[in-house]
Amino acid sequence: MNYFKEVVTTEEELRTLLGEPSELVRNKVISYIDDHCRMFIRRSPLLFLATADSLGRCDVSPRGDGPGFVHILDESHLVIPERPGNRRVDSMRNILSTPQVGLVFVIPQLGETLRVNGKACIIKDQEILRKLSVNDKAPLLGIGVEVEECFIHCAKAFKRSRLWEHDTWPNRETLPSPAKILTDHANIPGTTAVEVAKLLQESYTKRLY
Repeated sequence: MNYFKEVVTTEEELRTLLGEPSELVRNKVISYIDDHCRMFIRRSPLLFLATADSLGRCDVSPRGDGPGFVHILDESHLVIPERPGNRRVDSMRNILSTPQVGLVFVIPQLGETLRVNGKACIIKDQEILRKLSVNDKAPLLGIGVEVEECFIHCAKAFKRSRLWEHDTWPNRETLPSPAKILTDHANIPGTTAVEVAKLLQESYTKRLY
């Protein structure tokens, strides 16, 4: 961090620069899943899961499926199905050492997001996991979350980025190549971007569940 010459080191300085939140913002946090949060979660096909290990090293991972893929057990508990991935299991390894997690639920075309914070655990309750089946395949594991905070996050990031406005989307031909990036980063002798692209496509078409 020596690269940066002027840094904020206290909350007092931070407040001096940015001010205090409004009464509405201070009071918007609730400690349970109410009907509004329930409806939001049921309409969301995508969330971002933030975790940290015992040393404070952080990770953010997307989780997605059909709207309502997150199972709400009651006003204090929800379950995220753990679908097949690359087996790095970064989020779950972090949860084993540091259970505190943060979730951001996204609904397409809606700028506001729902933030949920709480304590997580890795579950293998078959009765619950069967309810999360897709194509008759139940996940082997799930991430259970005991909710501590729920609140709506404003739409300014989505407004500034114009994320949902189709006319701002770039041509697909100009986008970065995930296969090329993965090939260069992995740097495995004899492995080409074409081969990696085929592996990715096979994974996306045959191993989603």
